[in-house]
Amino acid sequence: MTESQYQWARKSLSELVDFYYTKIRPAMQEDDYNPKHGRPSYEWLAANGFSGLSYTLREHHDLTVKEFFVDEVGLDDENPGGNNEESGYDWGVRSDETIEAIQTYLSTQRNRGELAPSTVVSRRSRLAEYARIYEQLHGPHNLTRNLDHIDERPAENDRCMEVFDILKDRLSTDQSRLKYLGDVQQFYDHQVRFEGAKYNPLDGANDQFRWEIDTPDNKTVDADGMRAIYEAADSIDSQLLVLALGAWGLRPNEVASLSIDQFVLTDDEDNRIIFEQRKNGPGEVALLFGVDVLNQRIVDLDGPNWDGYLFPSSRSSSGHIAPQTVNQRFKRLVEDAGVTVEAKTPTAKMSRRFWYTTYNEAVKQMMEGLEGIAADQGSSSTEVVSQNYLSEAEKRRYRRDSMREELSDVFDHI
Repeated sequence: MTESQYQWARKSLSELVDFYYTKIRPAMQEDDYNPKHGRPSYEWLAANGFSGLSYTLREHHDLTVKEFFVDEVGLDDENPGGNNEESGYDWGVRSDETIEAIQTYLSTQRNRGELAPSTVVSRRSRLAEYARIYEQLHGPHNLTRNLDHIDERPAENDRCMEVFDILKDRLSTDQSRLKYLGDVQQFYDHQVRFEGAKYNPLDGANDQFRWEIDTPDNKTVDADGMRAIYEAADSIDSQLLVLALGAWGLRPNEVASLSIDQFVLTDDEDNRIIFEQRKNGPGEVALLFGVDVLNQRIVDLDGPNWDGYLFPSSRSSSGHIAPQTVNQRFKRLVEDAGVTVEAKTPTAKMSRRFWYTTYNEAVKQMMEGLEGIAADQGSSSTEVVSQNYLSEAEKRRYRRDSMREELSDVFDHI
């Protein structure tokens, strides 16, 4: 439970009703959102700092937001102040709790992640389809009803995988299947990180289906090529640039604007980079390798005139280099190293693909390492061990340790 959720959880039902009249109702009226015309939407509540209401109603009073405003406060079952595209949407889902959970998640994505409206609409469509199939298979139950009970995990894993067994046949390409799987996994990740859920029931599903996006522009630099490029980097700043692209998996624009205040450096190997805005919303990137080079770069730059950018530029109004400069510097290193991909000079973007390829290999190595545990448990499947016997923290640690080894094989030799 987050601190915000804890503060909400301490309120009794009568206190929540009072809170509506003293805080929520005035805020509605300031937004020209007339309480006489109906209840506030999930989107409006999240956008105005009241998303914790959903959690405490569900977990401590066995009520949905709709039931609270209609039955306890006395508002009509309408939400005229909501987003037009939301209020008229035909969910085809019977569980109000499921709709509420998806709406809250989408509101967070829209308002904090600053996603395009078309992206939010696409995610809503896929999540609604997933929820409809789930209800057809398992009844009109809340998607999140079992996520607080770790003992339910094996059964809930099976329920969710059954939904994708159906989606697998309905969708014609691996690309579309992966879009559905990615959106639903992110929805469950949100429940784990912000709503108090104990697990993501679709964690590891990618390994079971083995879906791949096979497109001609997915070429990447292999390990030998990336090693040669790193060897061609003869300065701390150029080494850091290669590591940011290949060992951290960042986009060229993210590398260009890297600032020291984005880094969280600890002594417990939980180093990470925080992004308030990324292509798919805010997020964090685990810093599994290259902290020594980063620290040396900080030492080199530290001074009274340094503004915190790791790749500063006195000629740029932004204070840092442009993404095009990252591409140009990477290209020079590639040419110095004599590396090609299918007889062409690889781009900086291919380094991000190298990261994903390496990460996939690290996950495979991790799963192979679970064979001994599977044997001890009398199971023939490492996926079963991963899903049912390892905690989220244990799986994350195993993945990261495996990834560190893969990155060390490429970069840890200069």
